[in-house]
Amino acid sequence: MLARLIFALCLTLTAACGQKQEPAKDGQSASAATFNTLAWTAPQGWIEEKPNSGMRLSQYRLARAEGDGEDAVCYVTHFPGTGGSVEANLDRWCEQFVQPDGRPSSEAAKVNKAKHNGLQQTTVDVSGTFRQTTTPMGPMSEEQPNFRMLGAVIETPVGPWFVKLVGPERTVARWEKSFYEFMKSFQPDTRSQSG
Repeated sequence: MLARLIFALCLTLTAACGQKQEPAKDGQSASAATFNTLAWTAPQGWIEEKPNSGMRLSQYRLARAEGDGEDAVCYVTHFPGTGGSVEANLDRWCEQFVQPDGRPSSEAAKVNKAKHNGLQQTTVDVSGTFRQTTTPMGPMSEEQPNFRMLGAVIETPVGPWFVKLVGPERTVARWEKSFYEFMKSFQPDTRSQSG
């Protein structure tokens, strides 16, 4: 009798170990899926290019709107296990913008929270004169007036992922809808975990 019980237990454990993890669905916690990376799909019209920084996992060029002097750029970054809190990143991004009336950009920014494919996302939309540092403690770049940023922090069990679209206001407005479609495409990538 004991031998049969042990045999049945072994069969149950073998069957459970053979099951593949499925990506988390909306409403489920992403931690329910075993993954250490994300998968996403770039919208139509986005031009993938070689990242101009070693910290960027992926980078896209978005064609400029008529009258703008340059294209916009969107990129994805991730620092496993690090990256700071959502609020700290949003504050830092807002500080890269100067408002014409002198008020803090955090007061002018629009922040939204949503969940897609089981992943909590916080997005920020901020405009003004853009000043960016090339490194966290480096000097500020040349001021770029009438710029806009759509940024996002995606919370995962392996640390936050960051998405930033930056460019002239009209160009960013042209690609705004596709940016939010892009954000909906992010999901746990469990392909490397199956075996």
